[in-house]
Amino acid sequence: MTPGQAARPAHFTAVDGAFEPTRYAQSHWGPDHLNGPAVVGLAARALDLAHGSPDFMPARLTVDLFKAARGVPTTVTTRLVRDGRRVRNAECDVVQHGVTVARAIMVCYRRSAPPPGEQWQSTTEFAYPDGPLPGPDEFTGPYVGSDGLGWTRTIVEHQNAERTRFLDRPIDVVAGERNTPFVRAAMIAESTSLVTNVGTRGVGYINGDLTVGLARLPVDDWVGTQADSHWAADGIAVGTATLFDRQGPFGSGMVTAVANPAAQIDFGTTSFEGLRLQ
Repeated sequence: MTPGQAARPAHFTAVDGAFEPTRYAQSHWGPDHLNGPAVVGLAARALDLAHGSPDFMPARLTVDLFKAARGVPTTVTTRLVRDGRRVRNAECDVVQHGVTVARAIMVCYRRSAPPPGEQWQSTTEFAYPDGPLPGPDEFTGPYVGSDGLGWTRTIVEHQNAERTRFLDRPIDVVAGERNTPFVRAAMIAESTSLVTNVGTRGVGYINGDLTVGLARLPVDDWVGTQADSHWAADGIAVGTATLFDRQGPFGSGMVTAVANPAAQIDFGTTSFEGLRLQ
């Protein structure tokens, strides 16, 4: 570990085979809840380390968030479900006090040449904020944008009914380890819930899962999400978003969510000093 790495913020520290959450892992949903990117990032990291391969593209990660993860020592276990010639499947359990709080499955496809012919492709665009982004060791928080207002550095201005977008460089999952491109993509994809579920009164839906599909890995540290759709009925919501880097769109996120008005997150009335946005 270099001095620069030690100073970087992280969601967890590794201690005696377990992971101790830091203050950065705390969620807005409750004083002892962990945020989605921390849990998703921990599972993605474990799968990437144990079952990733340069020959295989991690094309899908689905994380089921069974129950609220707490600020307690956390362990992960992985298992290879299938190791085929073209498809590899692996699973990961995130465990606290002997209880599985999240389970993830990663699907990897062997990289190859594309088939012949031309196909339709979305023309969705993602306009970056004006000016240079913060440097590699400046963790100054994300950018949040919405139609009509543009980009700002705080989310409260975007509690509206407009299309929302998010741009961030996720902090490290584990102190002393830089995130891989796959882990970065998974963590930022969790903001699909934020950009699709934020409204005029803040965020009132809590997602119970995340599915991220990747055609390629991001080439930048800064990764963006932009809302594509949000459908809601009877307290159930489904949201989709596109993932972007400087080269353009490279994947999609989808979340399902349930109404949680008793713990509504209103960014205009609640202090979140020292916490990450999600």
